[in-house]
Amino acid sequence: MRTSLSKTFSIGLALAALLTSASLNAQQQKATIGKIDFDALPSPQMNVGKDKTFKPKDWLEAEAEITIPAANPEQKKIGFIDQVTVKWYVAVKGVEGAKGPVKLSKDITHINVPVDEAFYSSVYISPNLFKRLTGKDRAGKDALEVVGIEVLVNGVKVGEGTSKMKEGWWNAPSLSDMSSRFPLLNKNETPFKMLWWDRYAEIAEDRR
Repeated sequence: MRTSLSKTFSIGLALAALLTSASLNAQQQKATIGKIDFDALPSPQMNVGKDKTFKPKDWLEAEAEITIPAANPEQKKIGFIDQVTVKWYVAVKGVEGAKGPVKLSKDITHINVPVDEAFYSSVYISPNLFKRLTGKDRAGKDALEVVGIEVLVNGVKVGEGTSKMKEGWWNAPSLSDMSSRFPLLNKNETPFKMLWWDRYAEIAEDRR
């Protein structure tokens, strides 16, 4: 019985050491956040051998350039980080019935992220959601007040950035959060999934 308890205790200590090491490594990392930009993009038209008449609508895209250095020699040798979470925050103005800008947020988990190399992460507002929010048929980037991100490795924040204003604006209690009602989309959830593939980090899929 004592031997079994001893083994269990040893395994627990080893796991705790691994978790502590991962946390310390993440704390030593400091992501460089490049330009955070947003723009309107028309729905892509693809030729599948039979044309259908329709007028492409505009999506709103926000993207950020991110570079994360290796945390240790081993990660430098491997050249990749298993998972990086990018927490997106978008403030939309002109929402009908709202007194001020409303906040939309989304967490995106990227996998096989290269170290010491710039990669991009992005989120999208669909044409229908934009119209529902603002009542406007045509999406315009002037409807976005500000866009911000937080970057996490192993649950530890290694960087943050914003298109303007001060980092952390997304924590303002006065900002109405409508994320659950009006969700943002990641690139794989849009018609842009197969476009610009090598520009963006891979997105982990929910396989439940």
